Amino acid sequence: MLCKLLNTELGAIEYASVGKGIPLLFLHGGHSNCYETLAHKGFDLERFQLITPSRPGYGQTPLNDHQTPKQAADLVIELVTHLSLDQLIVYGISAGGPTAIELAANYPEKVSGLILASAISKKWLDENEKTYKVAQRIFNPKMEKVTWGMVRFFSRLMPGMIAKSFYPQFSMLPAHPLKKEDVQELIASMKHYNSGTGFLNDIDQVIEEATLKKVKCPTLIIHSESDSSVPLDHAQHAHEMIERSKLEILHNEWGHLFWIGSDSMGSIAITMEFINALNNRSGTNWF
Repeated sequence: MLCKLLNTELGAIEYASVGKGIPLLFLHGGHSNCYETLAHKGFDLERFQLITPSRPGYGQTPLNDHQTPKQAADLVIELVTHLSLDQLIVYGISAGGPTAIELAANYPEKVSGLILASAISKKWLDENEKTYKVAQRIFNPKMEKVTWGMVRFFSRLMPGMIAKSFYPQFSMLPAHPLKKEDVQELIASMKHYNSGTGFLNDIDQVIEEATLKKVKCPTLIIHSESDSSVPLDHAQHAHEMIERSKLEILHNEWGHLFWIGSDSMGSIAITMEFINALNNRSGTNWF
């Protein structure tokens, strides 16, 4: 997949666009960029246009003065305008959740529907917690290339071992033998990972309740009960704050990464049902 760099009045933004039809804007999670395709799983490129920008601080999109989710959303709208899109569905993943929420809250004329997938919807990490302090050490701009370089090196040599070591970061389920195809899917997804300056910016973000309450478009909140990266209470919080939302709690193997595993097609089916309802307005149970 080829990514392009667009220069706008608010700054540069890198993005990829594949397919044709109903436009979906994917806002990737931490460590990712415009090369992220895991969440594209199940989408027919003859029916959907899948647009994935690198959020500020990731890939070739500089962080600069786009440090808040609102500022990031303003930059993304520059891309939407460039692509001449009247309306689109916004799909916010993990740490991309706050920017997705800001888009839906502040640009209601552009966002016809919102999907929050394993998404952050409030303060994520506490500065006094071990996870936050470790992230500051190994994902800062001076170290992150070494960190991900080592992960990729050992992923080529021992993909099973790397997948096994990362699995607890995504799922609270007990350790168990992982299917070969699941390991391959994870390793392929991590191939382009880098933290840039984006991840340390992500872990300090806060999304206000007032912003969540401003979201009026139909919203699907889909989250795993076994997510060990972003707790389920983020999904419950978003559901409480967003008036026209439906919460789908998954009971899946891979927790945070519910696009992986034999049960992933169930989560994809839920997402497709939501999108189909948005487009034909017959899905009254959603709205």
